[in-house]
Amino acid sequence: MEEKKTVKKAVWKPGTMVYPLPAVMVSCADKAGNANILTVAWTGTICSEPPMAYISVRPERFSHHMIEETGEFVINLTTEALCAATDFCGVRSGAKLDKWKECGLTKQQGSVVAAPLIAESPVNIECKVTQVLKLGSHDMFIAKVEAVDVDESYMDEKGRFDMDRCGLIAYNHGEYHRLGSLLGTFGYTVKKK
Repeated sequence: MEEKKTVKKAVWKPGTMVYPLPAVMVSCADKAGNANILTVAWTGTICSEPPMAYISVRPERFSHHMIEETGEFVINLTTEALCAATDFCGVRSGAKLDKWKECGLTKQQGSVVAAPLIAESPVNIECKVTQVLKLGSHDMFIAKVEAVDVDESYMDEKGRFDMDRCGLIAYNHGEYHRLGSLLGTFGYTVKKK
């Protein structure tokens, strides 16, 4: 029997090392219609049927009270062209400036929620909060996906949305990266040739 190689591993204190993550801009508004954008990397899909997603937000973030008040937000996927805006919206507070104006982003009315979409984003995921989990440093907003809005200019000749043409970015331990080359498709290892 062949002996497997042992790799020396450094042991670090517990932390969040699940990378890369989507770097998304979340748009939201309060009941008076004041809108803001925040950048989060703590986001993802949690259920297929019904479609559900989550974002985790620090309670001290300016947008937190807006999402808590209205129970709505939009997850806006980010691209290489939106990378500077993504970073800016993550390090500046909407309590002190208008991020929409500063980043040259356009508010667009969604199809279901009152929170605005970011028009420049290729994919906008409209969400309604179903539960809030107070976890420690962050509150997790669990939400039902109510609608997905896609930029039609990214549709291919067969009418499918071509995600590769968007230039999507990911967050990897403090750095933004453009997503790379296709390595395979779901089930490719067992597909008949």
